[in-house]
Parts: sequence; structure tokens; C-alpha cells
Amino acid sequence: MKKVLTIFVLLVIVIASFNLFFFTVDETESAVVKQFGDVVKVAKTPGLHTKLPIVQDITYLEDRILSYDIEPRKLITSDQKHLLVNNYALWKIEDSKKFVQTMNGRRSIAQTRIDDIVYSNLRNKLASETFNDIVSGKRTKYLNMVTEESKKQLKDYGIKLIDVKIKRADLPEANEEAVYERMSSSRKQRAREIRAEGNRESDKIKAEADKRAKIIVAEAEREAQVLRGEGDAKALQIYSDTYSEDKEFYQFWRSLNSYKESLASKSTIILNDEMKYLEYFNPKKGQYEVEK
Repeated sequence: MKKVLTIFVLLVIVIASFNLFFFTVDETESAVVKQFGDVVKVAKTPGLHTKLPIVQDITYLEDRILSYDIEPRKLITSDQKHLLVNNYALWKIEDSKKFVQTMNGRRSIAQTRIDDIVYSNLRNKLASETFNDIVSGKRTKYLNMVTEESKKQLKDYGIKLIDVKIKRADLPEANEEAVYERMSSSRKQRAREIRAEGNRESDKIKAEADKRAKIIVAEAEREAQVLRGEGDAKALQIYSDTYSEDKEFYQFWRSLNSYKESLASKSTIILNDEMKYLEYFNPKKGQYEVEK
């Protein structure tokens, strides 16, 4: 029993001695060795490292890229629009010694400082731009400028700022309805203008079509009149030629046509030898015509 107890005590002493004289560093972190509050060594290589017992203590720091969501803040643009901005920052510890000296090695203090510096630069930059530019593609350019300016200021704290991004940029609820109403009114006004332009264009096309139709009809009527005139002239020429060849036969033929029209219905005609219109009903005239 005593032997087991002795082995256990020795094991505890060995472990305690190991922790007093050695410490390990993971590949995802770095370790800062401080002696009486002063940084004496920074261990970045993964593995086992030595230290002085009691007088030296270790502060472990994250060596990977960290992200920090900055609380949504209200900003006022150059055209006096209130904007609620929700952004975040990507950063990492670049100078472990300087980070421990200025931030006491605490991430919470570092994030507070990042918040202050980034928000200040973001507010100053966006305050000089209009609302439309901020919500447009120009926003990336503005964020790059904010990132560069903030990076310079955070370098003194051993912090490397990698990027600043805006997750959302919204109008405060009090202003949303007014903005939506203006946008809706603008769209309705534009729709009315488009409809008015369409109606004007439609009236113009209809007027042009009516004008063209009237011109076509007038040209057709004029051409028809010309053709009718030519046809009448041709007919008169034919009548004239026919009449000149045999005047008596032409007169006889004209009379027969007239009789046909006049006697089409049942009529009573009183004949008189003296009537020139009925001369072809005269037996003598008829005899003459037959003999001829």
C-alpha cells in the first residue's frame, strides 16, 4: 500500500514539475511568456516549450482569423437619410507581443476597440455620401476605404484588420413607409407618363393610317373616274363610228331598244301615222325597211 502511495505522490510531483517548467503550443495558437508583467518571449512554433516556474506565466492567443459582428448603428447620409447599418469585421492577431501589451491579451477588449475605430470611420465615410450611392455598387469602394483607414489605426494594437463588410443597410422603420410611398408614387407617375406616351403614339399612328387610307381611296376614285371617262369616250367613239357607217340602221337599232324599254310592261299605245317615234310600226316604213 505504501509503495502505491509513494508512486502516486511521485507521479503528482512529476506532473506538477512538468507544468512548472514546460508548456505546449497548439498549431492554431501562439503563446506569450510574461515575467513580472513584461513580455519576454513569444512562442509561435507548435510543440513543447520551456519556462521559468512561478516567475513566468503564459497567455495563449488565437492565431486564426476571427470575426466580430458590430452592433447595428444608425448613420445619417449626406442627403439626410437615416440608415441602420449592420456590419462585421474580419481580423487576426498579427503582433502577439504588442497585442498583449495594449489589449492585455483579451479578445473582448480588442473587439471593443475594433468596434470603436471601424464604426467611427464608417460613420465619417457614409456621412459624406448619398443614400442612393451607399445602397448601390459604390458601397464596396467605400468599405475598402474604411478597411484601409481602420487597418492603419489598429496596427498599433497588434491587430491586423482583414476586411469590413456590411450585412444589411436598412432604413429605420419610421422612415420605411415614407420611402416606400415615395418610390410607389414615383413608379405610378412613371407608369402614367409611359401610358400617356403610348396613347399619343397610338393616336399618331391611327391619324397617319386614316390619312393614308383617305389618300388611297381618293387615288382609287380618281383612277376610277379616269377609267370611266376613258370608257365613256371609247363608247362614244364606237357609237360615232357605227353611226357614221350606217345612219339609218343605227337609228333603227336605237328605236328598237327604246321600244323594248317602253313596252316592257303592259301598256296601251294609240298609234298615229304622224308620230315619228312610232314610224317603224308604220306598214309602209316596215315595208321599206324589209325591202331595204
